[in-house]
Amino acid sequence: MPNKEEKPKYRQDEHIVENKELTIGEALIPVFALVAMLAYNVYVFGDDALSGSNQFILLMGGAMAAIVGFFNKVSYKQMIAEVAENVRSTTGALLILLMVGALSGTWLVSGIIPAMIYYGLQILNPTIFLAACVIICAIISIATGSSWTTAATVGIALVGIGEALGISLGMTAGAVLSGAYFGDKMSPLSDTTNLAPAMAGGQLFSHIRYMALTTVPTITVTLLVFIIMGFTIETEGVADTGAILETIGSTFNINGWLFLVPVVVIFLIVKKAPPLLALLIGTLLGGAFALIFQPDIVTSISGSENLTFESGYKGILNAITVDTSIATDDPALNDLFSSGGMAGMLDTIWLIVCAMVFGGIMDGIGALERITESLLKMAKTTFGLFASTVGSCLALNVTASDQYLAIVVPGKMFSKAYRERGLAPENLSRSLEDSGTVTSVLVPWNTCGAYHSGVLGVGVMEYGIYAVFNWLSPFMTLLFAAFKIKIKMLTEKAMA
Repeated sequence: MPNKEEKPKYRQDEHIVENKELTIGEALIPVFALVAMLAYNVYVFGDDALSGSNQFILLMGGAMAAIVGFFNKVSYKQMIAEVAENVRSTTGALLILLMVGALSGTWLVSGIIPAMIYYGLQILNPTIFLAACVIICAIISIATGSSWTTAATVGIALVGIGEALGISLGMTAGAVLSGAYFGDKMSPLSDTTNLAPAMAGGQLFSHIRYMALTTVPTITVTLLVFIIMGFTIETEGVADTGAILETIGSTFNINGWLFLVPVVVIFLIVKKAPPLLALLIGTLLGGAFALIFQPDIVTSISGSENLTFESGYKGILNAITVDTSIATDDPALNDLFSSGGMAGMLDTIWLIVCAMVFGGIMDGIGALERITESLLKMAKTTFGLFASTVGSCLALNVTASDQYLAIVVPGKMFSKAYRERGLAPENLSRSLEDSGTVTSVLVPWNTCGAYHSGVLGVGVMEYGIYAVFNWLSPFMTLLFAAFKIKIKMLTEKAMA
């Protein structure tokens, strides 16, 4: 999820385009076309689909939506205006992506990430590793209010430790994201946590307390699943770990001072410093520590024989901007100790921009409003209302490719229906978070799915099944609705 503080606050007041002439069948044409094209494209290209072909397919989906719009007399100017608004809203997220790429490069060459892996291998036993990932990421995400920052810092290191232990990348990434989204969802610093009650007409801390009713059982089940996984997975054993430790120790100058940099970054984020500033400082400190502790590596990256001002400058800038690989005696670690820098994030940025084009045109022609309206009409019971809310959030995460729209649009459309049935706004705000916030990471072309896939280096289809908290959350909220567990009703005063 984008680092929360960067998301423009005006998105909660965003106008959702209405088009009374558009039928539900017409609104769904671009959706079905997009899903069909993406499915075939992934079948043909496999894991390489995110390298460019999926991006073009999203543009083709946008073109299909535009054709539907033209037939319904929607102007080209209106569609482009919505696209521009969508793309503009992701500016902060795109800049964060670039800075995350820069940070990962300097944290690699400075030895920060290798040090985390080195000490992590000695502290984290494979049996408890996955559950520990959930807990660590949950704590950091609650403190920062951002799943994106958690994944970009601690998450990257944990994935590296997991790979070194021989644990599936998908399992580790799933554990990281489960913890990160639990913390993100429950943190008062998170803007989705603030946005959901604002859309539903509730209060922030009342929303958090009510949300805990479904979130705590979900994270409990998630931890149990990862504990069981820990007892069943096969690892490479102590001997292999010892060899890896020796290789890391001989390649990098590993010491405790390296942890000063991530501590400073986390401190800045907790103190609500702008995320871009925190990441920039982390990048610059990483570069300085690389020159101090890893001069030989910096010299090697620059292609020089001696460390001079020029070679140091060139080595650090290479780590920040382009592909960087550090050779070791272990082939597995050669893959681990590589970074794409800012250039490595361009595929993800490209994907997000194309997704915003599709979502913008869908909004511009009134398709998003029509789809949500149709879901609302199917809600004849209280459970049906909850189910329609969940379905609407899921549909918007797929079609609009933006979790904020998956909260804003259903929040606007369903708030009146909840009030008319005497349901407190906490019911709606909880459902928005349980289905809109956490499932965004499970959609490859959603901004969240694209971001986390790019940052962690693990495909959405690879980690999706292991992101237990994320896919279990909407089922939990429906379970509570079906059995009428803790369904809060409006007081007579509130209804009046």
